[in-house]
Amino acid sequence: MQLTDFSYELPDELIARFPLAERSASRLLHLAADGLQHRMVRDLASLLQPGDLLVFNDTRVLAARLFGQKSSGGKVEVLVERIVADDTALVHLRASKSPKPGARLTFAEGKVRADMLERVDDLFKLKFSRPVREVLAEHGEMPLPPYLGRTVEASDSERYQTVYSKPEKTASVAAPTAGLHFDEALLASLRERGCDFAYVTLHVGAGTFQPVRAADIREHRMHAEWLSVPPETVEAIRRTRERGGRVVAVGTTSVRALESAAQAHGGELQAWSGDTQIFIYPGYDWRVVDVLFTNFHLPESTLLMLVSAFAGRDRVMAAYQAAVENRYRFFSYGDAMLLERPGVNHAV
Repeated sequence: MQLTDFSYELPDELIARFPLAERSASRLLHLAADGLQHRMVRDLASLLQPGDLLVFNDTRVLAARLFGQKSSGGKVEVLVERIVADDTALVHLRASKSPKPGARLTFAEGKVRADMLERVDDLFKLKFSRPVREVLAEHGEMPLPPYLGRTVEASDSERYQTVYSKPEKTASVAAPTAGLHFDEALLASLRERGCDFAYVTLHVGAGTFQPVRAADIREHRMHAEWLSVPPETVEAIRRTRERGGRVVAVGTTSVRALESAAQAHGGELQAWSGDTQIFIYPGYDWRVVDVLFTNFHLPESTLLMLVSAFAGRDRVMAAYQAAVENRYRFFSYGDAMLLERPGVNHAV
């Protein structure tokens, strides 16, 4: 399968560079078995069934971007990918010339130092003069996606987080953006409908923004991301299956967490935590997820490939074309889709 199979034309003005004032006020394109429906996110409860289980990713975004300089005076930009010890992190690093092991970087006008220890594949291991989380809390910037093409504003610190994220799970460098649509009113309407909730954790890495460079997508290799599917979520899914309900993944990160946990046990969902490099593209054998709530994704991205695997490439690409024609808002702060997997009972 070729990379160009997942390309589409998107007018620049359809990229949502700022969020709406109300989280659930976005539009919702419902890709149902009988075609497309144009709805609103606040209508979601009416599109689900009593007994359905929504699975959310409860990770929280780090203020993971730092700006500093090398000892030579050259500018450097750091994006923390993973904190591996109290004072040590693996980072993406941008500079006119990459620092070598032993090089010293400074941040916050010299108040924070970091020594480059070694390269780890395409990442840099830095040892900071202070605990990494303290440094980020005081001097870090929210890592908005590069395609937004704007500087961070104060409101992003709240709007680029989900309302159900857990402070103790602050480790992502990007938000699980499908969850940005959920506010307390929408969650309450889903409870009233008879839907249940469960949670997984997948700490989103900067690899989510990396382009696929292989013409044959099967040659692409994903960055590793850490996840946890707890026993209580596995039990909630078991109960949902017993009563004939459906598993509704909120976002592609929830999909990747659930399917990775099943894949780790030969296709049977069990509690699991660890690193995943799962790459889901058309032809994938689905194990857990029945319905997917997600945002619109970049052309030729692994996330668009995942969505195409879920609902069928032709159906998805036709839906994206309809979204463009109907002026939907795209990407992290944009509108959403609700997709039903062919072959699953979706009668309401």
